[in-house]
Amino acid sequence: VNLLTSPTVPWAVVVMAFLLWVMWQYLGGMWWPRSTSRMRHRCLRAQPVPAPAFAWALVAGGLSIIALTGFWIVLLGLLKVHGNPLPDFSQYPVLTVALVIGMASLVAATVEEAGFRGYVQGLLEDRVGGPLAILITALVMEPGHGLTQGFAWPTMLFYLLVDVVFGTTAYLTNSILPGIVIHTAGLVVFFSLIWPNDPARRMVEDDGTDPWFWIRVAQTIVFGVLAVLGFHQLARVTKSARASRSPTAD
Repeated sequence: VNLLTSPTVPWAVVVMAFLLWVMWQYLGGMWWPRSTSRMRHRCLRAQPVPAPAFAWALVAGGLSIIALTGFWIVLLGLLKVHGNPLPDFSQYPVLTVALVIGMASLVAATVEEAGFRGYVQGLLEDRVGGPLAILITALVMEPGHGLTQGFAWPTMLFYLLVDVVFGTTAYLTNSILPGIVIHTAGLVVFFSLIWPNDPARRMVEDDGTDPWFWIRVAQTIVFGVLAVLGFHQLARVTKSARASRSPTAD
């Protein structure tokens, strides 16, 4: 309605921000019914993260985003993937497009992190442990990705890796806050830089490889390895922080 009636005034962004705030407050334990407030607050999993752990989560997540952008481009060069259909942004003002993409990214990131990495994965971790909870949650999300992006195995594999990254971040930090930041940034990158260029990408089958293809392959491998090392360091930092807070540390 906003884009049809007054595209130069992005009022929908303000409305969406309010709705997102309402959702966040309720999932965090506010309002009726009071009998579920404590459980909702615990399930949201939005507790603060110590600065060193938060920083390493951002580093590992940022490296993962770089690796995943390379992986996505390599996939589209090797296989015919449906991709993500986007509207024609050129007919709207730049400010409106920027605000809408930013808000859409924040909404998608917050809802997924709260619903899946908070409520679903958090409850599963208490029952089956962290690694299995991460995998189950990622698999539960696969049909949703398929409905919007197509049930092609390369697409499903890509989103499985994405969800494992965010699930690992939530598990290691025991919070969805770092994941929301990384997830939002990743969506902004894909919405603005990656997906709009998908229709023009070269197919290796038709045109062969070029230097840029091999650069993307190297990008995927190098930054993937760096991301794994970043998560390893994050695990060490969070383990040390928990040990220092335990009663035996005194």
